Amino acid sequence: MNSRLTRRFLAIFLCLMIIAPFGLSSDVSAGKLKPPGETFTPGEWFLGDRPPNYNSSKPPIVFVQGKNGSSTSWYGETTYHGVNDMYTKAYDAGYQTVFVQLYDAAGNGSENQYTNGRLLASMLGQISRHFNGQKVNIIAHSKGGPDTQAALIHYGAHPYVGRVITLGSPHHGSELADLSYSWYAGWLGELLGQNDAGTYSLQVGEMAKFRSSTDSHTNRSKNKYYTVAGTNKGPAFSALALGGAYLSSFGANDGLVTATSAKLPYGTHLFTDSTIDHDNIRQGSKVFSRIEPYLRSAAVSQLSANTETVNQMDTSIHSESSSYITGGKLSDNQLTKKEIYVPAKTTGTISVYTASHDTAVELVAPDGTVMKASAPIKDETILSGASLYSFQQVELAEGSWTVQMKAANTKDAYLLVSSFDEVEKLELEMAGKGKADQTSFTLKTPKQAGSTSLSIKFSGPDGNELKQNIVPKTANGAAYTAKLPKVSKPGVYNMTVDVKTKHANGKESIRTMVRSVYIE
Repeated sequence: MNSRLTRRFLAIFLCLMIIAPFGLSSDVSAGKLKPPGETFTPGEWFLGDRPPNYNSSKPPIVFVQGKNGSSTSWYGETTYHGVNDMYTKAYDAGYQTVFVQLYDAAGNGSENQYTNGRLLASMLGQISRHFNGQKVNIIAHSKGGPDTQAALIHYGAHPYVGRVITLGSPHHGSELADLSYSWYAGWLGELLGQNDAGTYSLQVGEMAKFRSSTDSHTNRSKNKYYTVAGTNKGPAFSALALGGAYLSSFGANDGLVTATSAKLPYGTHLFTDSTIDHDNIRQGSKVFSRIEPYLRSAAVSQLSANTETVNQMDTSIHSESSSYITGGKLSDNQLTKKEIYVPAKTTGTISVYTASHDTAVELVAPDGTVMKASAPIKDETILSGASLYSFQQVELAEGSWTVQMKAANTKDAYLLVSSFDEVEKLELEMAGKGKADQTSFTLKTPKQAGSTSLSIKFSGPDGNELKQNIVPKTANGAAYTAKLPKVSKPGVYNMTVDVKTKHANGKESIRTMVRSVYIE
């Protein structure tokens, strides 16, 4: 071949490589694959490109995104970690991929797992017919896990699916959802209008109800489940980091879901990674190579060694807390002050959620030093749309600290969440689900010098406080027991407990426990 032809050949070859490095029909976004076509209408699904190394023996992969997500969760920008290359990794490994749109894709808030599950079940039937009855495998992120289980178990889509891999899914709920429905979050939630069906469904009590009807269902064993968890709380000053600070009392977490909640008792837990947070747990470069061996087959005949049947209807759930929580309305241009007494030197994170992005938030130390909160960020986790101000990992000297807030708008509200690094914590033993007037709880208070008293607010599914008083009994002054009050209708009820300790110097420290429970 002469030099002129050689140069022409090389020029054509390079042009083709630049135009289509991954195949002529695909678009490229920031160096990652994007599907050849998209639709964002709930109930519609579409295919990724068929890779040149496609292996028909490998089951197609259906991606199911989490709360408020859409198909772009798998190939678009993540919140904190750049473009998600999950689709690219699956394509390069020779898999046919499928993307679905649940109701959340419309951008009007999130739906519960039953509503999304029914829609997903209908799509899985269509997808199965497209592949001539071949079973698919599912990769689900976050709330996509419960949505998937609802589709397979409650709406009969199990014949279309072999294996399910869940990434950071709140199978047992998230205590952050409980927080968003707590007594103190009421004003803020009302202004934001974000206490939607999806958030409601993630409360610990609501998920306990879901688990009791799901884990005992005959369809539960007709698919094979694998789980993955992370324990990194995300970038500093992010919504994940601040949510993770609150969740730390409940255990290791990824900023939104505890590692315990991410597991299923009858599933195979593949790994827990301390470098993974709730955002990048869905990223291909982080997890695909480790979950890919379990995607090569859709077989479900071999159950895992740790498979077990668990009915969690009345199982007691152990919760711990080392937080002080309060909230309410903010008046236009008026200073609202909340004192936080710290009885002993510690470190802590103080977060203030508001409905407005221009609220002035300051922290005043016992010696009068004034600190301004970090620039507000938008919360994209549970209290979606809230502005989040923070003082992260502050060295807290003994004494009275004051949070000062001044609203610039006539309609504003706040939720103040202080999380402390303390050894002694509040401890609560209470079932996630129980019968009316038969569900008991035990609350153990920290061992501190001073007299202790309890204040309990118990609110119903409508958010209104019940008038019945809960009067715990104590035998030793540190452990309190009581029954939850009889209620007029079934549903998820939220219990917010303030434990007040009056110290010898006359100062009062407060620690708060928030938990939901489903009452029949």
